[in-house]
Amino acid sequence: MDDHKTNNQIRSIRGLIVDMDGVLWRGPEPVVDLPALFALIRKLGLKIVLATNNATRSPDQYIERLRSYGVDLETWQVVNSAQAAAAYLKRRFPGGGKVYIIGEDGLELAMAEQGFASGDGEVDAVVVGMDRNLTYEKLRRAALLIRAGTPFVATNPDLTFPTPEGEVPGAGAIVAAVQVSTNVIPVVAGKPSPEMYRVALERLGTTPTETLVIGDRLETDIAGAQALGCRTGLVLSGVTTPEEAQAWTPLPDVVAKNIRELIEGLETGDKLSRT
Repeated sequence: MDDHKTNNQIRSIRGLIVDMDGVLWRGPEPVVDLPALFALIRKLGLKIVLATNNATRSPDQYIERLRSYGVDLETWQVVNSAQAAAAYLKRRFPGGGKVYIIGEDGLELAMAEQGFASGDGEVDAVVVGMDRNLTYEKLRRAALLIRAGTPFVATNPDLTFPTPEGEVPGAGAIVAAVQVSTNVIPVVAGKPSPEMYRVALERLGTTPTETLVIGDRLETDIAGAQALGCRTGLVLSGVTTPEEAQAWTPLPDVVAKNIRELIEGLETGDKLSRT
């Protein structure tokens, strides 16, 4: 894509779909001045939905976290992979049911909202996400259920999770343990699956070409957005290096040091670096 065409497309942006971990914050620390960032987004008249593969918190919990940083959003402006997984199961089992969950409160809440109770024994699906209280017994039970033919659903494939100390194991590491112990590939509900992006686009009321997806992971945030035809903005404040960004095909539309730099580029119309 030539630079002139890229800039014209970026200037046509009406909505933002923004990842959180590695984009807005790393661990407990904000990456940039968040109140100033969201004030700039409002000044530009851009709609925004936050979309995260992290299924450990509910949208309301994310809203509270944002409020603690001085940012006020509404619950509908947050979509997570737990909601995407629950939506997938609701389509498959319209009447709801029972699921075996490896995950935390955010995943259990999303399942309950769609009519799926957490349980053991005879279940309709095994759902695996991030679980900081993971035990061997949980892995053992999930493996036995899946080997017996129970559908296997993963919230997301993120192998690592960015923290101020460095990258630590993410949901994808747990999913991988279940996958290799069953030889079954899961249905993945979160990014790069387009499910969350479709939900976000519906809430924004924008088309893919009017929407800029901002994330820090090439293989999930950027790949999923590119597959759906959205514009893409990669930030280097999370897990991706400049060298990895340069090697990605096709290149993201824009690359910036952090989200503040990227949004400022939208304001000024300056050409942002792709490297």
